[in-house]
Amino acid sequence: NDPVARQTLYLRRDQLTLTAWLEGPESAPLVMLVHGFPDTPHGWDAVAQGLLAAGYRVLRPWLRGYTPSSVHPDADYDAYSASLDLLAWQRELGQHAGLQGGGQPVHLVGHDWGAIAAMAAVANQPSAWQSLTILAIPPFQRVERAWRLLPAQLRNSAYMLEMQSLNAVQGIRANDCVRLRELWQIWSPGWAFTPEQFAPVQQAFLEADVAWAATRYYRALFTPWRGNTRMLYVLARRALKVPTLALTGAQDGCMQAELFDVLVDPAMFPAGIQCQRLADCGHFLQAEQPQAVLAALLPHLVASHLLASPSGVTTA
Repeated sequence: NDPVARQTLYLRRDQLTLTAWLEGPESAPLVMLVHGFPDTPHGWDAVAQGLLAAGYRVLRPWLRGYTPSSVHPDADYDAYSASLDLLAWQRELGQHAGLQGGGQPVHLVGHDWGAIAAMAAVANQPSAWQSLTILAIPPFQRVERAWRLLPAQLRNSAYMLEMQSLNAVQGIRANDCVRLRELWQIWSPGWAFTPEQFAPVQQAFLEADVAWAATRYYRALFTPWRGNTRMLYVLARRALKVPTLALTGAQDGCMQAELFDVLVDPAMFPAGIQCQRLADCGHFLQAEQPQAVLAALLPHLVASHLLASPSGVTTA
């Protein structure tokens, strides 16, 4: 058996069967790569290969709701539930490696909804994680500072209102998911993605159950009467106590890169945070510029193994 060959793992939670891909030798430090919307673990392909070549082990979970086996009419589909799934995968991989005490700390990397779930998972249980990397989504501890960027951001975020509609499921599946293709073009305006790159998203979202579950993440954001929503709001305000890297694309048409300038507060990152903005890059950084992402990510992973990390923000 090839120890580096991709394995498909399954995890039962909340009446769901969650799925993840695992690659790399068991003895290597583990990096968890979490996708967002509208995306799949395929979006991490090039970054995963770079990490494997650098000597890491890589786990790529599918967000709940993005596979038919993880859809159930009574399940919750929100970033807080997804964050608990990430913690469950961290524990599962520790057991898989035969480790005690819930497993080794894991390097956690998230994009879009994956970044929001990752921040919640770190805020909830920092000891489970060796480092945090967030792509395209800024931290929200100081969200009130974003007021002066709101007019432009509200235009960018108009799609969230679209996702509230009862017609959202039908709308994103129509004409072979042409609306999702449009979102890729709007959010990453300089990226000439290929049909092959978009195909896994199309295949996933043509499943009506997947489209239903994935759009529920957006509806859950505006339900403060739900305990999960309130818990996500609470966790979003907490300090993140692991070394953190924040990456944004200068041309992101979904979340303005300038949000990072106003929302990052060094006081909320006692183990340090580094922010980098990738030129000529949009929202899907890991697929558009995987080598640039790796150039930032690999030193961050190495540095996070140090016992002490310098505080403060450095911007590149």
